[in-house]
Amino acid sequence: MSAQLFRPIRSFVRREGRLTPGQERALSEHWSTFGVSPTDVHFDFAQLFGRDAPRTLEIGFGNGDTLLHMAQSDPDDDFVGIEVHRPGVGKLLHGLADHRVSNVRIINADAMEIMAHNIGDASFDRVMLLFPDPWPKKRHHKRRIVRDSFIQQVHRVLKPDGLLHMATDWEDYASNMLEQLDACALFRNRSGNGCYSDSRGGRPETKFERRGIKLGHGVWDLIYERMV
Repeated sequence: MSAQLFRPIRSFVRREGRLTPGQERALSEHWSTFGVSPTDVHFDFAQLFGRDAPRTLEIGFGNGDTLLHMAQSDPDDDFVGIEVHRPGVGKLLHGLADHRVSNVRIINADAMEIMAHNIGDASFDRVMLLFPDPWPKKRHHKRRIVRDSFIQQVHRVLKPDGLLHMATDWEDYASNMLEQLDACALFRNRSGNGCYSDSRGGRPETKFERRGIKLGHGVWDLIYERMV
């Protein structure tokens, strides 16, 4: 039987445009400072940052504006961002270097593979998934990243009492996230079952959020605490 039949379902499609000259330059000049390449062992984040501080993982950081803002606002915390699209990686690298931010490390790869193979248990105090691809067509819902395998991996890489913070501007996806996480004994909804967060939970407003609001979408934040 063809190995092609066993390819995992991806939550993303690589549709990168061309890198701008600035993004190419940032990748060339700054990847060695901020970039982390997958290996066959777990990352040692304390070594990568040169300290052991509260640590946040953002999955799918897009153009990196949110991650840059959080890192600047909380210099005593460390931040790890995973993104598959190189233009966004290049843009964030440029921003980190330009603003002299040192508390961010970037991984340019599939987040599910990185969590499964390169991140040890209880590595993060917080995991953030902000405005993931909603895959709005019903036949594509199977591609949504929030499913059982994702929930299990996030639970594993979070520290006890660590937080999973998700946000979306697609009501159907928000409802699906809420249903899945509320039914999972591994997490507790900090706002109570069936309820969304009444605040952004300290995260900055994102480009995708502003775009969704302009299109007349609502915005739903969901914040869960690891229980066991």
